[in-house]
Amino acid sequence: MIPGGRMNPRQLELMMKRLGMTNEPVPDVEEVIIRTRDKEHVLRQPEVSILTVQGVRTYQVVGTTEVRARSASPAATSAPAAPAAPAAPPPGPPEEDVTLVMEQTGASREAALQALEESDGAPAEAIMHLLARRGGGG
Repeated sequence: MIPGGRMNPRQLELMMKRLGMTNEPVPDVEEVIIRTRDKEHVLRQPEVSILTVQGVRTYQVVGTTEVRARSASPAATSAPAAPAAPAAPPPGPPEEDVTLVMEQTGASREAALQALEESDGAPAEAIMHLLARRGGGG
């Protein structure tokens, strides 16, 4: 609730400006689709606006929603506009973990991969293992 009761739109706009807030409408929106793993929430002819507060953009969408299963989506069956879901990740530890171990220990990629394998993929354990190996023998 806004303190002081009702405000006219001009006062509200000035107050938002003083607080560093902007609200801009997005014109001519035809459709908004929110996809989950097994459903699509489709809003046709929605009203969309972007509220920006301290650099963070929040989208507000208002409209009537139709919920449907993803397999019933015409977009999914007709045009390959979006790539298919990615295949299973490549075997081995995530690239971020390998990079982290290499940066923290100065080890080679091969040594980092081996340490991650020996520590069941736990980066912290791999780092400790490599640092102990370096400090203890070399």
